[in-house]
Amino acid sequence: MKGNGNGIGSLFRKLYFMIIPTCGQRTKYIYKNRHLFHNVGKELMFQPRHFPSDPELISFGDNVMIASDVMFINHNIISAMLNRKYNTLIFKPMGGGIEIGDNVMIGAGSRILPDVRIGSNVIIAAGSIVTKDIPDNSVAAGIPAKVIGDFDTLVEKRKNLQVNFRDGADKLWQDFYEKRNKKENI
Repeated sequence: MKGNGNGIGSLFRKLYFMIIPTCGQRTKYIYKNRHLFHNVGKELMFQPRHFPSDPELISFGDNVMIASDVMFINHNIISAMLNRKYNTLIFKPMGGGIEIGDNVMIGAGSRILPDVRIGSNVIIAAGSIVTKDIPDNSVAAGIPAKVIGDFDTLVEKRKNLQVNFRDGADKLWQDFYEKRNKKENI
């Protein structure tokens, strides 16, 4: 079933994937159809509704969390534009695989470009554009994404985090206003 992502089967897969209502069901679909990706490790969570155009060029390690609106881009279309401009077929498409290590979280709205390896124990901040490899034990953010910290430091900070999303909206709003009042009184 692996292929270049063209054809009616690919179109059906992408449309079907978009209408799967929950992250859990989309993840189950991926596990049921593991052959669509190069590799799918244990404990993948896949929130995006957009199915990658070249899933066979994507490899996920174990314990990988992909937040909503993340896109995996395995190729570009520059060659098509150049071939039309110069009325030739000498420009070849460029692209590459995307490898995600173990224990990785990719934040909402991030874009992962071709020929990139994201190491193990890595956090990619929301909205980042990953254009080159991110080493193991890193926290990366930005456009383009750059290493801004290390994984172990983030883990220690998160251990001491006092606000818990599961405490409910009222508690989150209370904490939100308390933080602002402290800043104003300084």
